[in-house]
Amino acid sequence: MAKTPDYTKMISEMMSSFPMDMSAMNDAFKSSAAMGEKMSKVVLDAAEKSTEISSKWTKDTIAKVGDVTSVKAEPTDYTKAMTDFASAQAEMTAETMAAFAEVAKKVQMETVELMMAAGKEATEEATAAVKKATAEVTSVAKKAAAK
Repeated sequence: MAKTPDYTKMISEMMSSFPMDMSAMNDAFKSSAAMGEKMSKVVLDAAEKSTEISSKWTKDTIAKVGDVTSVKAEPTDYTKAMTDFASAQAEMTAETMAAFAEVAKKVQMETVELMMAAGKEATEEATAAVKKATAEVTSVAKKAAAK
């Protein structure tokens, strides 16, 4: 009867003959984690500022609605109150949208800076890895040629 080959042993032996430098994987993981941390900081900062802007807008709107809902002496005063509210609301909306745009612009600039820095770092790491691999292959080739 034929004996089933032990593939686990064969794969283990094959992998042991091709040793890998796991420090590159560790470095890549650390770089990725650091990038994630920086991006999270940008996102959380933007969320905090956006919440502050939104909260201020809400508070200001509620204060203006209070003026509209108060009792007036003349019917025309209600019209004036609504007109004043609409005008103030339009102005607040424009200011708030400008504030949100500033937050978005800052996030975009910080993200581009992070990506540029990450690209530069990745290029440097790749260059170093290629130089190291080339040196190792050259060394192995010289040893093989010497035999």
